[in-house]
Amino acid sequence: MGAGHPECPARLDAIEDRLLITGLDTALERREATAASLADMELAHGRMHLASLRGLSDGLRDEIAAGGPTHAQVDPDTSINIHSWDAILVAAGAAIDATDAVMAGELANAFCAVRPPGHHATRNQAMGFCFVNNVAVAAKYALERHGLKRVAIVDFDVHHGNGTEDIVAGDERILMCSFYQHPFYPPCEHSTATNLVNLPVPAYTKGMDVRELIDMMWLPRLDAHKPQMIFISAGFDAHREDDMGQLGLVENDYAWITQRIKEVAQRHAKGRIVSCLEGGYDLSALARSVEAHLRVLADV
Repeated sequence: MGAGHPECPARLDAIEDRLLITGLDTALERREATAASLADMELAHGRMHLASLRGLSDGLRDEIAAGGPTHAQVDPDTSINIHSWDAILVAAGAAIDATDAVMAGELANAFCAVRPPGHHATRNQAMGFCFVNNVAVAAKYALERHGLKRVAIVDFDVHHGNGTEDIVAGDERILMCSFYQHPFYPPCEHSTATNLVNLPVPAYTKGMDVRELIDMMWLPRLDAHKPQMIFISAGFDAHREDDMGQLGLVENDYAWITQRIKEVAQRHAKGRIVSCLEGGYDLSALARSVEAHLRVLADV
């Protein structure tokens, strides 16, 4: 995104370092992702949107050769460079590869440590650091390519997953459950579609209050939906140390949320979960929170 931007390569470095320091890396199976196909990304996005992203990224090569800028602005917070299209393909491809591996029984569940994030990307618009909606692509892929009848998306990023909502609202095969700080970014209307469980919470809400809402509002709807696979938009910027938001979660809260999701998956989905990194910009809090999330997923 450019120098000084919070959505930066150091985010993945911090996660990698934490896994090494704690020894958790030895308990995990690692896989490299492959690039998603356009046909699979078009399950969630318009063809012209994808063509525009590729054109912006590729077009910068000529601009740079002529002494022009190295980045093109997509919105005030989001920019694209000559490597972005490749990263977009592999981030979406990671979610698809993970879906295939979990469906095949090769992995019990999977966490995709990807950049760029995706949950603000609508069907036809990039915004909020996001270009392609990795989780929405994977959820649609599970339905269309693997023939599942019902899936769920759980989003615990501090920001509302407006892009995911735009793509899945009204699709009764997909139940989307989320909580998020409100009012906050993005400033958009929330859908009233019946397949959405939106839990807006005010700034400074603590983890115990979020847990109570999840118990009361998410879990009954998830059990009633009986998802055959669960996808997680795993944003860790609701952590109390992350100044991108003003919520008060800590690592134990993320572990608790993950455990509740895992129990639903065990009841209805043969344990099948694919989790994809979204936000989380305080590097220490991000790394510790991902560790907590992974320890529950990996049962270690």
